[in-house]
Amino acid sequence: MSGDQSTVEQGLTGTILVTGGAGFIGSAVIRRLIAQTPARIVNLDKLTYAANLASLEACAGPRYSLERVDICEAAPLRRVFAEHRPTQVIHLAAETHVDRSIDGPAAFIQTNVVGTTTLLGVAADYWRHLDPAAKANFRFHHVSTDEVFGALGPTGAFTEQTPYQPNSPYSASKAASDHFVRAWHHTYGLPVVTSNCSNNYGPWQFPEKLIPLVTLNALEGLELPVYGQGQNIRDWLFVDDHAAALLLVLGRGRLGETYNVGGHGERRNLAVVEAICDAVDEVAPPLPSGAPRRSLIRFVEDRPGHDFRYAIDDSKISSELGWRPDQSFESGLKHTVSWYLNHEEWWRPLRERVYAGARLGRLGKN
Repeated sequence: MSGDQSTVEQGLTGTILVTGGAGFIGSAVIRRLIAQTPARIVNLDKLTYAANLASLEACAGPRYSLERVDICEAAPLRRVFAEHRPTQVIHLAAETHVDRSIDGPAAFIQTNVVGTTTLLGVAADYWRHLDPAAKANFRFHHVSTDEVFGALGPTGAFTEQTPYQPNSPYSASKAASDHFVRAWHHTYGLPVVTSNCSNNYGPWQFPEKLIPLVTLNALEGLELPVYGQGQNIRDWLFVDDHAAALLLVLGRGRLGETYNVGGHGERRNLAVVEAICDAVDEVAPPLPSGAPRRSLIRFVEDRPGHDFRYAIDDSKISSELGWRPDQSFESGLKHTVSWYLNHEEWWRPLRERVYAGARLGRLGKN
């Protein structure tokens, strides 16, 4: 990572509003802001099933506050802006799980499209009434996904100029939100930056996503479902590296521009699951059978509309802002598996009361 990173982060002052701050990426952003900057942080979160305030316990103090607000509701948003007077906004609040979007797309349209446009409207009205100096310094950073670009073949990578071609209800809702952010910049002048990231992983991730789900199943000796033949390819980005990139874009990204953030960690899904099995075998007690955890892998019916491959060309953020990921896939995965092994008190209640690992996104077959 660039040596300029700490300088940039120390330059982030004032009050930063983080929407979705109790989620996986949002909490990583807030932890970094609290640790690396003098800024005051306002966490605006609806506290849905995927939110977890335990991930922010270390942030408690006079510089951190929580507002339980739905981004679809304009009146509470206006109150938060009026009371806290944010100098920057990082917008992470979203429904994000592709399988859930297949089962219930309406919630994704409501939060990701209606919610984002509601937030944009409130933010733009707030920004217009700031004094000239505050108005010049205000920024709205919209955080999106590489899934808006659709699927890649065996070669190539997504750039900031790749046409949008979303293939799931989730990615379609995020694509729409990206377009509305662009429209608010070009039509109303709202000072925005946008970033599109590859698949995140790391500690504190809700266990419906591939890496935590497989890790916990492997720890408990349960079957490890792999869609299709496990040949789909994703680029994996360690969440703390992503948080560092987001703060760089917030602080130094050019207004109206987008920045792709990748992890340099392309892997086939089967290879990811096998790597998790091997990592768990290294640190956890053996299975009662004595077999390696790779023996738990089971190929299951593929996800509808499953994109074959994603890959990110992050040369723009690297050349313009000096960002590079610190973690390789191997080092990040080792850290992640160890974290879940040592934090059963965090994930066990989620497995027992919120999500036990049932298959989602099967078009009525669940």
